[in-house]
Amino acid sequence: MGVSDNSTGLILAVLSSGFIGTSFILKKKGLKRAAATTGFGAGHGGYTYLQEPLWWAGMITMIVGEAANFVAYAYAPAVLVTPLGALSIIVSAFLAHFLLKERLKRMGILGCVSCIVGSIVIVIHAPSEHTPTSVEEIWNLAIEPAFLIYVAATLSLVAALVMHFEPRHGQTNILIYLGICSLMGSLTVVSIKAIGIAVKLTLEGISQIAYPQTWVFVTVAVLCVITQLNYLNKALDTFNTAIVSPIYYVMFTSLTIIASVIMFKDWKDQSASDIVSEICGFITVLSGTIVLHSTREQEPSTPTGNVTWYDQNPIKSVEEDEHLITVHNSDYFG
Repeated sequence: MGVSDNSTGLILAVLSSGFIGTSFILKKKGLKRAAATTGFGAGHGGYTYLQEPLWWAGMITMIVGEAANFVAYAYAPAVLVTPLGALSIIVSAFLAHFLLKERLKRMGILGCVSCIVGSIVIVIHAPSEHTPTSVEEIWNLAIEPAFLIYVAATLSLVAALVMHFEPRHGQTNILIYLGICSLMGSLTVVSIKAIGIAVKLTLEGISQIAYPQTWVFVTVAVLCVITQLNYLNKALDTFNTAIVSPIYYVMFTSLTIIASVIMFKDWKDQSASDIVSEICGFITVLSGTIVLHSTREQEPSTPTGNVTWYDQNPIKSVEEDEHLITVHNSDYFG
């Protein structure tokens, strides 16, 4: 008996989470090394991490994970594939405990378990996949009024976060960077799913290459992925990895499933009990991430408001004391 499409998607999604969870740690170590070398990290607009081999190792690992995820979306619905991203939280949290010395406490382990349990509930009650027969069919779903409203709202929120909130609160509020990543990520997933189905149909002998809609989806996916990576790097460089991972997972998963439900109508043929069970699964995952967040040790912040100048007059005798001037006001560095 052959492996079903849903099983293939499930296996690929699990492998993807393992690679992506590892990539968080490798990229974080690369970012820390780059910041230690130059004193100017990605969170402050620096790009010296591009010279770090560890960051590139993390990037390659993430690409492999995203590739597996890409194929998974071609075989299984988003509401099945996306929640399994919780496994990447577990991987990154445990690796951060050992490699980055970001301690994971017992309640944090309970939070990880809650994430897994919630994801399993979602998977059990996930709807069956209806695979479109062409890119044109997917395009017709994408240009329906409900999804166009979602796209307009998403782009408006991203524009507001980038132009207004990031310059003022980006370094202190984790939701700014991760909000941009997650909003763009929801558009990435629906585009990736469309591309994956197009590739799958093409390999089955029904070419989708000539359709302009295919290339529209490719363009959207590329632009969204570039935006995600840029702001994810800023989030990783600014905040604790074990906090970034679960919050990003909750926001990304929630928005992705909302986008998928609107565009692909995943809940159209589901019973009320299944929908409620999926919502309960999300609440369980959210509870787990809150527990994990609240019990993690915060990463020590680099002091930015405490600088000492040494005022030494060369004509004074060596017996005279140095004059020390210390500034404790962070406004000098805003």
